[in-house]
Amino acid sequence: MPNIDTLFTDESKTIDDFNFDETTAAVFDDMLDRSIPHYRELQRMMGEIAAEFSQPNTAVYDLGCSTGITLDTIRHAIGATGKPVQLVGLDYSEPMLDRARERFAALPDKERPVLALADLNHGCAIQNASVVVLNLTLQFIRPLYRDRLIRQIADGLDDNGCLILVEKVLSSDSFLNRLFIKLYYDMKRRNGYSDTEISRKREALENVLIPYRIEENVELLTRNGFAAADTFFKWYNFAGIVAVKKANQ
Repeated sequence: MPNIDTLFTDESKTIDDFNFDETTAAVFDDMLDRSIPHYRELQRMMGEIAAEFSQPNTAVYDLGCSTGITLDTIRHAIGATGKPVQLVGLDYSEPMLDRARERFAALPDKERPVLALADLNHGCAIQNASVVVLNLTLQFIRPLYRDRLIRQIADGLDDNGCLILVEKVLSSDSFLNRLFIKLYYDMKRRNGYSDTEISRKREALENVLIPYRIEENVELLTRNGFAAADTFFKWYNFAGIVAVKKANQ
């Protein structure tokens, strides 16, 4: 059983910017399960999309892999197809990578994902990839660096490869944006978070998580090397987008 997320229960603690240190890594699996709408179904969808686009003898990347949940989902989904791929997980948090290493420690060496430390704000070398995943990661990359990162991903993808992008998103209408946020917080309350926890986490994320509108994300993808992009998941202020790099584009 994952450790329970109680990071924002103590009102006496100063609220710092949200980070992915050891205390966060220790409860991150529970945080995702309780904070991301339909997270298990979203995992299943990412797995089946990855299985469709993966090609034998290519690499499949999870950028911002955290504790390895999505990598494990993809490993099982692609494994069921029999396609041999190299799984690669990158993250800037060593405590998150330590948790991911624990997750895969029992696997034979040839089945174990390659896990490495990387700050995506500084760019990323993608090579021979058929699938790249950015699961709730791009929103933490400074906007100044997002075009470069998406271009590097597109350049490193093989023809007909895909990027799976899951993000918190803004609505184009301010009224609907406020409504969707309210309904999101209602979901968090149903999952056991208090008003204090919700408020304190919102404050911690304020200058760290910078979401775009769906159309802004699609424009980001299409101007940086992707020929097609569409939404495969939408729940209030969360969205999943799949983008494809087509041959001869």
